[in-house]
Amino acid sequence: MRHTLSRFWAWYERHYTLNVAIAVGLFLLQLVHLYWLSADVVALRLTGESYFRLEGVLRVLILLVDYTEIPALVATSLVYLNELRRNGLRAQPILFLLFLNSQWLHLFWITDEFVVGQFGAGDGQDGSGIPAWLAWVAIGIDYLELPVIVDTVRKLVAALRARRVGTFLREELG
Repeated sequence: MRHTLSRFWAWYERHYTLNVAIAVGLFLLQLVHLYWLSADVVALRLTGESYFRLEGVLRVLILLVDYTEIPALVATSLVYLNELRRNGLRAQPILFLLFLNSQWLHLFWITDEFVVGQFGAGDGQDGSGIPAWLAWVAIGIDYLELPVIVDTVRKLVAALRARRVGTFLREELG
C-alpha cells in the first residue's frame, strides 16, 4: 500500500499544475451555484424577491453544475492533502480540508432541495420535521468554499509562474 501511495503522489507531483488546474476549473463552476443560491434562495427569503429565478433548461444546467461539486471536492482535497504531505501539519490546509469536506454534509444531508423547500414554505417547515434554521446552516456550509476557491486559484497561479507546465510538457508529452 505504501508503494502504491508513493507512486500516486509521485505522479501527482509530476502533474501538479494540471491537477490544480482541474480542481480550480471544477471549483470555479461552484461560483455559478453560489450566485444562484444568493440571488434566488437567500434574496427571496430576506427581501421577498428573487433576482435569479431558474426554470426549465436553466434549472437543469444549475443542477448539472451542482453535481460537479463532487469531483471538485475530491480534486481540491487532494491539493491540500498533498500540501500536508509535503509540508507537514499546518493550520491552513487542515482548516481548508475541514471547509471542503463539510460540503459532504451539505450534499448528502442538507440538500439544496431542502434549503429551497424550507425557504419556500411560509411556516418554516417542509414536512421533514427539520427546523428552518438548519437551512441557514446549509447555506453557511456552502459559502465555506469561497476561501478555498481563492486559495486554490492562488496555488494555480503560483504553479504557472513556477513554470511547472513547461516541466509537465517536456517530461510527459516530449
